[in-house]
Amino acid sequence: MEWHKFSLTMQLEMLEKGEIKSLDLTQALLNRIKEKDSKIKAFLKVTEEQALSAAEKADRRREKGEKGPLLGLPLAIKDNICTKGIPTTCASKILSNFIPPFDATVIEKLKACGAVILGKTNLDEFAMGSSTENSAFFPTKNPWDLERVPGGSSGGSAAAVAAGFCAGALGSDTGGSIRQPASFCGVVGLKPTYGRVSRYGLVAFASSLDQIGPITRTVKDAALLLQYLAGHDPKDSTSAPKEVPDYLGALKMDLREKKVGVPKEYLGEGLEEEVKEKLKESLQIFKEELGLEVKEVSLPHTPYAVATYYIIAPAEASSNLARYDGVKYGLRVEAPDLIEMYKKTRSQGFGPEVKRRIMIGTYALSAGYYDAYYKKASQVRTLIVQDFQKAFKEVDFIISPVAPSPAFKIGERVDDPLKMYLSDIYTISVNLAGIVGLSLPCGFSQKGLPIGLQIMGPHFSEPQVLALGHQFEEIVKLYEKYPEI
Repeated sequence: MEWHKFSLTMQLEMLEKGEIKSLDLTQALLNRIKEKDSKIKAFLKVTEEQALSAAEKADRRREKGEKGPLLGLPLAIKDNICTKGIPTTCASKILSNFIPPFDATVIEKLKACGAVILGKTNLDEFAMGSSTENSAFFPTKNPWDLERVPGGSSGGSAAAVAAGFCAGALGSDTGGSIRQPASFCGVVGLKPTYGRVSRYGLVAFASSLDQIGPITRTVKDAALLLQYLAGHDPKDSTSAPKEVPDYLGALKMDLREKKVGVPKEYLGEGLEEEVKEKLKESLQIFKEELGLEVKEVSLPHTPYAVATYYIIAPAEASSNLARYDGVKYGLRVEAPDLIEMYKKTRSQGFGPEVKRRIMIGTYALSAGYYDAYYKKASQVRTLIVQDFQKAFKEVDFIISPVAPSPAFKIGERVDDPLKMYLSDIYTISVNLAGIVGLSLPCGFSQKGLPIGLQIMGPHFSEPQVLALGHQFEEIVKLYEKYPEI
């Protein structure tokens, strides 16, 4: 049986009915990883022994009549989320030997629900990048075209789901790192509201922007995972003390006559014609088949979003990454004195993109420049938040492309950081505003590359955003298409 073509909800249904065993499902997926991942390179570490042992336990629990909402479901985890006893490297040499003594809250929750962890997926080093080419170990390839990037920074997780190594994975999103790879790999990616999912145990990049979320084959699968990832966590001071709604139950809500806004600022220069065409076709579906009203909205501070993000995110990164100094954990390069040891450890441990961002951030926070850069960027961020607040008074959802183009070729943008940074132009504002963003497939380019659609909603509007995504997906049914590897 082609287990890799089954969605999470289908796998769960079959496990619950006793039609399959977790051990057989897990073994089948591990065999597929062994057979195909040498081409894709989605995983940094496959935890075969632990996965088979967890699957066996899940089967024994089911035999006793015990239940768990994700009991026996195999999942993959982005390698910047702490996993007890399993290396968590952030795809960086500086953490190449780091084994966390604890689990992140999301991992605790998945384990409590009975999920099976297949392994840790590749990413851009410390989640800094849009292509997974910045990994210190190797680049990941796009399952739809092995010469192209899977997107980033959660490229390993998105590629693993697209390639059928697992039906669901966790990623993290600081400026589009779940949604852009989901778009490039033809899968679904959800960036929840900031504070909806605990960040405890997520290795920090930019603490006011980072958010953990699911990458899955279908929107229904994303709703299933979010149901058990969401919720208040006292260990995370930014976690929202709000009730968790019934995300799966909300998928069928009536959305007719709701209003959808299309930001005029998102349709200008840089947007490729094929992507624009698929957006137009999608808007027709929202209008004609789902009965929504489509209108133009304005997000006037959009042109400043990339510049604002590339001051705030590196500033927070420079502060967060100061802890990697060769003293407490991770790489240590011996030297005759302390300052020399710091210098050698950091220069050998960090890759070029991480160094670039630390330097930008340190400069933006330095005396005499703080007001001109970081403070100014924080003020513009407030204006971007207000743009969304005004727009959501007029409409219920905002629809846009996820990225200006389908997946680009490996090596094509490595030497042009500005061009690389602009591939996140439509996703960055969502993180700056802390709102919900969902990426789901809406079509293919002439070269057969997936194109994603982004649905944005106000804070804590996950039930409505997931419902709209699910209802759209059930019309286009693009989850039925699979890459040939």
